[in-house]
Amino acid sequence: MQIRDLPYADPGVPDARSGPRFLLWLGRNQLRGQLKALGWGLLHHLSVGGLPVGAGLAVQAVVDRSGARLALAGGLIAVLGLGIAVGDTMLHRTAITNWITAAARLQQLLARKTAELGSALTRRVAAGEVVAVSTGDVEKIGWFVEAVSRFLAAACAIVLICAGLLWYLPSLGLVVAIGVPVLALAVLPLLPRATQRADVQRDKAGKATELASDTVAGLRVLRGIGGEELFLGRYRAASQEVRKAAVRSARMWSLISAVQVLLPGIMLITVVWYGANLALDGRIDPGQLVTVYSAVTLLIFPLGQFEEIAMAYSFSRPSAKRAARVLALERTSFEAERGGLADARPTGDLYDPATGLRVPAGLLTAVVCGDPDAAGR
Repeated sequence: MQIRDLPYADPGVPDARSGPRFLLWLGRNQLRGQLKALGWGLLHHLSVGGLPVGAGLAVQAVVDRSGARLALAGGLIAVLGLGIAVGDTMLHRTAITNWITAAARLQQLLARKTAELGSALTRRVAAGEVVAVSTGDVEKIGWFVEAVSRFLAAACAIVLICAGLLWYLPSLGLVVAIGVPVLALAVLPLLPRATQRADVQRDKAGKATELASDTVAGLRVLRGIGGEELFLGRYRAASQEVRKAAVRSARMWSLISAVQVLLPGIMLITVVWYGANLALDGRIDPGQLVTVYSAVTLLIFPLGQFEEIAMAYSFSRPSAKRAARVLALERTSFEAERGGLADARPTGDLYDPATGLRVPAGLLTAVVCGDPDAAGR
């Protein structure tokens, strides 16, 4: 699915039983785009991971004064550079396409549900919640859907690079193979609390959005009864709660980011110290040390995808839950509440004798007033 093909002829029937099931349904419907992003992501990460090999060959060629091997190393680096350029460009293109198409599918589903339920929608859920789902929630859900393929590409690249280091230089490769899983899993104990704080922030932000939307919707009535300042005060208090929750959430994610900077630095120092001792003892060549050192340095980039996928899921899970709750609504329940009076509604054209306006039945018609102040009278 390409952006030029939007909107979908049929966005499908969503699995709205829960938030995670809805996210899984969205991912399955973009399987082709996810596989394309995975392929381009592998090309990008493996090309980046291959640069240390070229750098190590170049250093060793200079040490051995071999012009032929130096030219070979330069050619390898040039090929890898081309792979990085193509892979990064196409990965960005496919990832953004996945993001936009997932958001477009959700927007179409929400529009279809709104048209299906009509006025029953705001009787079943708050108008502010509908606004929150169709704006901020769409963006967060799209972010997680497109981040999955990039995360999988980074994880596969890490496994392949560690396996390559083990084969290339077992003595140092073993240190890397042991250290990388520790780095990837070190933040797991912090994720539950970070997710909990993100959920609290998201819940408070959603309630504040609902309050603001409902206040704006009833602003004319509130002014008439003198309740405008009361509701504005409630929104100020709600916004301060959102700010405090956001600060608490940001502290946890900052701690996670700090851990993912500190631990790779410790592993890098360990590799350099151990590798330098091996090089001084003549057990490895200087070029091999440069190769492993560069590979460990570049592994920090794909490891960052672990933090991003955790953040994306933490923020998209409550958003998907809200979207699934709206999409799970059925009109039959509303018709039952009305006691079957839906068929007794008047039919025919609408006619306003004061202005002579006639609105044909079954035709979408919009009425515009040239004077905004007179529009509400």
